[in-house]
Amino acid sequence: MLKHRTILLPVTVLLAVSLACVVPSVAIAPTPDAGAMETTVAQMISAALTQTAQSVPPTAIPTDTPVFTNTPEPPTFTPTVTLTFTPVFTSTPVIPLIGVSVATNCRVGPGRVYDRVGALLVGQVAEVVGRNNAGNYWYIRNPSRNTDYCWLWGEYATVSGNVAALPIYTPPPTPTPMPDFDPDYGGLETCSGWWVDIDLYNNGGISFRSVALTVRDLDTDISVTTYTDGFVDYDGCAGSETRDNLHPGGTRTVSSAAFNYDVNNHDLRATITLCSNLDQNGTCVTKVLEFEP
Repeated sequence: MLKHRTILLPVTVLLAVSLACVVPSVAIAPTPDAGAMETTVAQMISAALTQTAQSVPPTAIPTDTPVFTNTPEPPTFTPTVTLTFTPVFTSTPVIPLIGVSVATNCRVGPGRVYDRVGALLVGQVAEVVGRNNAGNYWYIRNPSRNTDYCWLWGEYATVSGNVAALPIYTPPPTPTPMPDFDPDYGGLETCSGWWVDIDLYNNGGISFRSVALTVRDLDTDISVTTYTDGFVDYDGCAGSETRDNLHPGGTRTVSSAAFNYDVNNHDLRATITLCSNLDQNGTCVTKVLEFEP
C-alpha cells in the first residue's frame, strides 16, 4: 500500500497545477480528498490491467502434444494346472514258442492223413499261433518255410509263453486218403534156399492188408513170387512172424519166396504191390526196387 501512495501523490499535484493555469478565473474548488483520489486512480489502473489481460488469447495446446489417457492394464490370468494321466505299464506277453524232444513232422492239417510240408527238429524252436480244439496239435510257423504255417503234433512238444490267449483254429477238410509206401532192401537170408527181406514204410493215408511180391534175378532171368494176406517175415531157420496190417506211418518187413541158389552179388529187381483189402483187392499201389545183395 505505501508503494501506491508514493506514485499517486505527484500525479495529484500535477493535476492541480494544470487546472490552476487553464482556468484562472474560476474559483478554486475545495481540495479533493487524497484518499478518494487514490481510490479512483487505483480503480482506473485495475480496469486497464483487466482489459489487457482479457485481450491476450489463451495459449493453444500443440496438436502434436501426446495426450495421455489412463488405459487399464489387461487382467493377469493364472494358468490352470492340467492333470495328465500316466498309463500303468504291464509286462508284454511272451510270444509262445515250441520245441520238440523228437523230430516231428509238420503237416497241412492235424493228422497223418494230411500232407507233410515241413518238420521241427530237436534244438529248433518255432512260433505258435494257434491250436486245435482237442489241444493235441499246435498251429505253428513252418520251420522249413517261414512264410507258411503248419500243424505240429504235440506228443513230443514243449510250449513256453502265454498259450491261454491262443485262438482255436478249425482244421482244413480231411483230404481223400492217398495210398503210398516206400520200399527198401532189408537183407539176404538163407535156410533151405535164399530169399530177400524188403522193408516197407507206409507214408500214405490208408492201411494195407495184403501183399504181392515178385523178385527177378536180372543175371539169370529167374523170378520167384509170393502172395500173402498180412506181412510175413521169415527169420532164417528160426521161424516167421506175421503182421495183419500196415497202417499209415508204420513199418513192416516182408520176405520173398526162396531161390534155390545163392543170389548174393546178383542184380535183383523186386516188384511190390500192397493192397487195402485181403487177396490183393481194394486200393493197390505198386513200387519197383532194384538192388544187389
